[in-house]
Amino acid sequence: MRIGVDTSPLIQTRAGTARHVRGLVGALRGRADVDLELLSFGGTGRASSVMRDAFWYPVSLSRQREIDVLHCTTFRGPAGGRVPTVLTVHDLAILRSPEAFPRWHRLYGKAGLVRVLRAADAIVAVSEFTKSETVELAGVAAERIRVVPNGVDSIFAPDGPLAEGDYVLAVATLEPRKNLSRVVEAARVAGVELRVVGARGWGGVEVPGWVGEVPDAELAALYRGARCVVYPSLYEGFGLPVLEAMACGTPVVTSRGKSTEEVAGGAAILVDPLDVASIADGIQQALTRREGLGPLGLERARAFTWESAADSVVELWRDLT
Repeated sequence: MRIGVDTSPLIQTRAGTARHVRGLVGALRGRADVDLELLSFGGTGRASSVMRDAFWYPVSLSRQREIDVLHCTTFRGPAGGRVPTVLTVHDLAILRSPEAFPRWHRLYGKAGLVRVLRAADAIVAVSEFTKSETVELAGVAAERIRVVPNGVDSIFAPDGPLAEGDYVLAVATLEPRKNLSRVVEAARVAGVELRVVGARGWGGVEVPGWVGEVPDAELAALYRGARCVVYPSLYEGFGLPVLEAMACGTPVVTSRGKSTEEVAGGAAILVDPLDVASIADGIQQALTRREGLGPLGLERARAFTWESAADSVVELWRDLT
């Protein structure tokens, strides 16, 4: 099979969608049963982003001929085309909470997203939670959605350098749904130092202890050195930092009743993300139970591999050809 794969997220971000594309493509390279054509457009600027959304996705990709399947690795794609199309949905926060996003994102979500999702021949959802959101918010039939969880990159492992210091870690883009203001307050209540790693986002979010984006090797060292990782996001489709932290053997505090609880699978401390006291108590529990939570997280993380994700995606492609 010759498969066209959209790799544009690698240009636009270093966050979860880029990790997904890099991990999946890496696991697919060298397989004898697929021939990948990597598709991308433009650069990192606003003009390129507008052109991708307004022209490249809806027009250029719909004209692809020399492939058997087109796989768009986010929910951006053509509303129809000459070959079967698959879309990956990481989350639908843009439909669930549009007010938390910049104007251009809100406009795309309102104008084209549901139409594109409904037009796809199949959808990959990264969690059961995201599948249910796609059914509810976009009206896509459940039988057209296949759940394929993310994997974890091999650099996130328990063995390796540890960052120095006595701190807890939050890994998140600075944007409203990451709930960082409550994380900062919970760390103060718990009496611990907080370090925050992630890109500058939107919504005017500023937090003390922010160190910006760091290379993956440094991030892995920060995971290993942290007393625990705090990730009580208000909305996630998956929550890769939960998986990465567990793969490093570090206890995790994350949101109850969200996709992150699904990923954690009983190996994390679950808290109410709207309650600072609950988050602070979760931090204290993680510190107290550190020796027991570490092995639980390691065992849970072993269930998530990019090779398994690639197998599931290839099976879906075969079903469409």
